[in-house]
Amino acid sequence: MDTSRSAVEELIWERIALIPDPEIPVISIVELGVVRDVQWDGKKLKITITPTYTGCPAMHLFVAEIKAAMHEQGFDNLEISTVYAPAWTTDWLTPEAKEKLRQYGIAPPVMCSEDSDPFEMPPPVPCPRCGAETTTLVSQFGATACKSLYSCNVCKEPFEYFKHF
Repeated sequence: MDTSRSAVEELIWERIALIPDPEIPVISIVELGVVRDVQWDGKKLKITITPTYTGCPAMHLFVAEIKAAMHEQGFDNLEISTVYAPAWTTDWLTPEAKEKLRQYGIAPPVMCSEDSDPFEMPPPVPCPRCGAETTTLVSQFGATACKSLYSCNVCKEPFEYFKHF
């Protein structure tokens, strides 16, 4: 294995990890799991991304931000590929991203069983503010398709829940 290639790819990953998600700026697109692969062959840089859902409006911004960041680093021979399979899942969120979501006031995804119905109520969603598990679903659909709106029955604060996909 070419160690300089690995070092270059690691630097690229580190730079891309500075690009925030436009809807949740406390996590990066790497922590979100949108960036799937980085390949540098010494001449051309290839980056593979996957949208959080088909038709995600942030994808154009992801591509623009990646291009700008790579241009700053001198990578102008760049190819960004969007792949849809396998489909993005919240399982790709890093543990650090889940904790950042919680600290930001968004409940991170609660793991469901493999065979659970996506339209069933999820397991209890702990309040990101006080930790109480007695919360109420207010709306299945929140400000974005990937979030629901909840209310805490203890501290009475509303909060968003990042759905498990």
